[in-house]
Amino acid sequence: MHTPFRIKKGTNPMKLISQEFIRNLVPQLDLLNTLGGGVAQATMRIDKREKGVVIRVAAPSVQPDNFHVVLNNQHLTVYGEYRHEPEAPLAAPLFVRSLDLPDTLDLTRIDAVHEGRELLVRIPYKDSTSHPREINIRHR
Repeated sequence: MHTPFRIKKGTNPMKLISQEFIRNLVPQLDLLNTLGGGVAQATMRIDKREKGVVIRVAAPSVQPDNFHVVLNNQHLTVYGEYRHEPEAPLAAPLFVRSLDLPDTLDLTRIDAVHEGRELLVRIPYKDSTSHPREINIRHR
């Protein structure tokens, strides 16, 4: 007969599971969710600032090295992938977010940094002198 595992009364069962185990398990759950047709729960927020925009992407289960930012003309794609090992040839996409960027942004000066638990994609506005503008004609 099978005897179930018993936890001593008054013991929190979550303390029996190490934090490292949980950190290692979460990406695999995201991967299983993705393979099953779901997506990782990544959030994207766009903050407009005085000098440009900051696109914030948070995906708690994605390691910093597994974020990717691709710019194709005015189209920006941010995605996260899961690799069983860092050098593994196969990767499974965990999430994909795409944006069409306006002409007012200077895409030659775009940069990205992983800070804390977020990816920050910073894009400054174009210099106002680079925009076409109509010149007033004075009459004498």
